[in-house]
Amino acid sequence: MASYAVGDLQGCYDELLLLLEKINFDAEVDELWLAGDLVNRGPDSLGCLRLAKRLKAKIVLGNHDLHLLACYYSEHLLKKKDTLTQILDADDCDTLMAWLVQQPLMHYDAQRNIVMSHAGLPHIWNVQTALALSDEVHQTLIGHGVVSRESYFTHMYGNDPSTWDDALLGLDRLRVITNYFTRMRFINMDGALELSAKEGLDKSPNGYQPWFEFQPKHKATMVFGHWAAIEGFTGQAQFQALDTGCVWGGSLTALNLDSLERTCVAAT
Repeated sequence: MASYAVGDLQGCYDELLLLLEKINFDAEVDELWLAGDLVNRGPDSLGCLRLAKRLKAKIVLGNHDLHLLACYYSEHLLKKKDTLTQILDADDCDTLMAWLVQQPLMHYDAQRNIVMSHAGLPHIWNVQTALALSDEVHQTLIGHGVVSRESYFTHMYGNDPSTWDDALLGLDRLRVITNYFTRMRFINMDGALELSAKEGLDKSPNGYQPWFEFQPKHKATMVFGHWAAIEGFTGQAQFQALDTGCVWGGSLTALNLDSLERTCVAAT
């Protein structure tokens, strides 16, 4: 048995099939982790969702996945560059959305001491705190939160508040938790997010650094996607970046979670 984590699919279904073939993935015994953003921008988001569901992959939600859910569960409209219509028009859309909305923002394998979330984990949280905060959003998504699911999706978008505070309540609390897990790149020592910058490691905004350059409150290996501009490189074995920009003409990457060996296939 082997376990593999794969970076942002974003609708790159053909490349996913090639990657699974290259690592000799056996659905009967092997385990697949997906680091969020299964959908959008690429040509076959529907195929990616269907395959992930069929393979019973361990999934964390990314910002594009949440955007799809917002368009389904609230009155939020598709954006001009979205490629999600195929999903929303599919005969099995309701089944797929009911499955996708049940996925968490964070997965923790205690035996391996590996954390996976789409954008990472800020240095201001330890693993247990992050799990608890992830669960607050998860309970909202499955309809058990103090805020309704529709209200969450209606008000999910935005950059404020930019900094975590234990005293935050309601939609502001859920929004900033979501932003840390799904949109974070640059952060400052106090934990404030800078969400407009999307460049590489050499383009940090003044006063901010890549989130993984701060000393974390945990020793877990962190598996994440979201940041195509860094091309899978953090310079630290503890932080494994998996978004290698397949949808932008780069590659799709799988990480063996036991050996940390990487396997890639080029965008077709």
